Amino acid sequence: MIGDSGSMIKRAIVGAPAVAAIVYAATIAVFLALIWSAVADIQERRAGVAATAEILAQLQGRRPLSPGPGASGDATQTGSPFLEGPTVTVAGATLLQRVASAVTKVGGNVLSSQVELQGTQSKAGFIGVIASCEVDQPALQRLLYDLEAGMPFLFIDQLVVQAPTTSTGGPDEGRMRLLLSVSGQWQGGK
Repeated sequence: MIGDSGSMIKRAIVGAPAVAAIVYAATIAVFLALIWSAVADIQERRAGVAATAEILAQLQGRRPLSPGPGASGDATQTGSPFLEGPTVTVAGATLLQRVASAVTKVGGNVLSSQVELQGTQSKAGFIGVIASCEVDQPALQRLLYDLEAGMPFLFIDQLVVQAPTTSTGGPDEGRMRLLLSVSGQWQGGK
């Protein structure tokens, strides 16, 4: 039977050149589709590798962050990675100003703040700020990113979030209260 079907196909192809041309064209079309699919897959993988390499370069600090849509123009932070100031008091004030600036940039309010010049980390050259503030819930992530990704390098030591109360109905309804402890390193008056 197998020999009969093979000879029948051979007779159909030899006896009808149009059938042979159609089979040849279909075979070429299948091969072209396979080649196109393979090339498209390679291009997609190359784009994924390029995107991953860009993210890695940004995370390693070799390239500044590229501003996304709707981002303000200050995505590339410049300056010293350490708190600046001739004295520890001035460096503490600089840290407090940086934290207050980040909170107001996202539309929040600083309710109270305290600079800690002497603490457990002060011997290592770290200065801390404790700030109590109010921010909208969507702004919390932007605030934390701004503090940790900007210059100087800051570290969030403690974050306590109190959910908003919905019974007041005032203009600050829906705002979360934060207790934020931030520290940065001061290298001394150089």
